[in-house]
Amino acid sequence: MWWFQQGLSLLPVALVVWSAASFLLSYVTATVLHHVDPLVPYISDTGTIPPERCLFGIMLNVSTFLGVATMYVRYKQVSALIPENSRMLRLNRIGLTLGWVSCFGLCIIANFQKCILYYIHVLGACLTFGVGAIYMLLQTVLSFRMQPQFHGKGIFWARLAVLLWSACSICSMFVSSVLLSSGLYGPGLVQKLHWDPQERGYTPHMISTISEWSLAFSFLSFFLTYIRDFQKVSLGAVVTLQGQAPSPPGWGQEEQGLLFPGSI
Repeated sequence: MWWFQQGLSLLPVALVVWSAASFLLSYVTATVLHHVDPLVPYISDTGTIPPERCLFGIMLNVSTFLGVATMYVRYKQVSALIPENSRMLRLNRIGLTLGWVSCFGLCIIANFQKCILYYIHVLGACLTFGVGAIYMLLQTVLSFRMQPQFHGKGIFWARLAVLLWSACSICSMFVSSVLLSSGLYGPGLVQKLHWDPQERGYTPHMISTISEWSLAFSFLSFFLTYIRDFQKVSLGAVVTLQGQAPSPPGWGQEEQGLLFPGSI
């Protein structure tokens, strides 16, 4: 059995691979069609103009679904491992809620393009990255509390490193974006698609775009740390039959009782 066939480890792998592909395919399409500059544009700029806008939206909507499923499985796993710790269960529920809010923000990013409804798009980005960073923080805290009984210390340190990477990217992107939107270098720079290296504001623009790409891939890296945990999780279903099923002639009461309940 291959490593990605163990448990539900394929779920976080699919989330990371599909999301990375949505960024890269829209970037390649936008660059080939000369809709953006090839040197590190904003991720959102690569999904602004058709046809890459359609590709960007569809693929990120699928990423939203995969993110919701991955976070739910993680929530159920933690709940099953620590059923008697009320404080950690509360953190786990809060983490699931924040994670789903972050996924909703990603859905907003996918469907409200930057050039059409800018402020709604920015709201989606704040929900995705801001609330998502808090989700990562809570999961890192849970990992710290669960070591070494349920997983090794390496998982905690890996998640902490990715969390710090994400925090640094958020800080640099926030500062550079505020400088661009302040009007210090001119108006309307945050929605500008083509840049000349000699223009004012080019340096904070590059810092902002690089930070955004760094932030996006730090989020994807965090979900990669779920693979080992998900290898220990399997998916099953329990079926309960309601009511009395008709029985063939000759069946006794004992044979009919075999119909209640069943499981697969």
